[in-house]
Amino acid sequence: MRIVITGGAGFLGTRLARQLIERNTLTDAAGRRREISAITLLDVVPARLPDDPRVRVLTGDLGDRALLERALAPDTDSVFHLAAVVSGQAEAEFDTGMRVNLDGTRAVLERCRRLAAPPKVVFTSSLAVFGGPLPDPVPDEAPLNPQASYGVQKAIGEYLVYDMTRKGYLDGRSLRLPTVTVRPGKPNLAASSFASGIVREPLAGVAAVCPVAPTTRMWVQSPRAVIDNLIVGHEAPAAAFAHTRSVNVPGITVAVADMVAALREVAGDEVAARVSWRLDPAVDRIVSTWPAAFAPRLGEALGMRADADFAAIVRAYIADDMPRP
Repeated sequence: MRIVITGGAGFLGTRLARQLIERNTLTDAAGRRREISAITLLDVVPARLPDDPRVRVLTGDLGDRALLERALAPDTDSVFHLAAVVSGQAEAEFDTGMRVNLDGTRAVLERCRRLAAPPKVVFTSSLAVFGGPLPDPVPDEAPLNPQASYGVQKAIGEYLVYDMTRKGYLDGRSLRLPTVTVRPGKPNLAASSFASGIVREPLAGVAAVCPVAPTTRMWVQSPRAVIDNLIVGHEAPAAAFAHTRSVNVPGITVAVADMVAALREVAGDEVAARVSWRLDPAVDRIVSTWPAAFAPRLGEALGMRADADFAAIVRAYIADDMPRP
């Protein structure tokens, strides 16, 4: 079975690749469980993974048609489409967001149309497709009403995935991920970047500034749970879906003040005291449009799971990703 991961050099892409290597099997679009024979990691920078003869790394842009044809060979069975520019960058750089998040997604899907057999496609969407007045919690059937460019681009991607699935070009499923925290590495341009920074930086002995109010509530999930849920979404049979191929992935609702309280519970007062508060209107304007609680019935029915609580998320980061001296 041949797998392609776009955004394969990112922290989720590399983590997914490692888990697939360990798992060794996936279910193809025909419902057959097969051994993984090849994993292609495609990104604008080289991916770094342990040596494995099944792994191939390709570097370049999704707009390069020849590169896409190399990456998605005719016998490709499954595609995990993770590549995207993040929310803050998509809002600040409209053309970049449209080129990568919309044009890039369509280029991947168009290539999938031309494979020897319709592949499975897992598209990472976002809770940012929702906005405006909404029930609390948000039900699966809530209408899409994005309030920022990133959400618009993801919503269009979902419609493309659904329509190409309806036409029989591919077997798609769009997974609307919660805010993923704690992300390792350096801060990025995502509006939600602070949700990782207020944990990651204090644990590293560095001060962190929270740009939203302590009462701001967010729907979040750990990288561990996200990867597990991406695989659950891939493995779900087509018959498990009805009128939609879009899934609200389970998460937990937590106020930012409670994130810091969980950090204090796990790491102590000295670490938590490194967090300070200074409102950034640009960040707050984006984050405030995101719903903070969901009722993800379909995701749970498929077998997806949420983290136990935010303290568990902090502990998972310490165990999995926190740099060691």
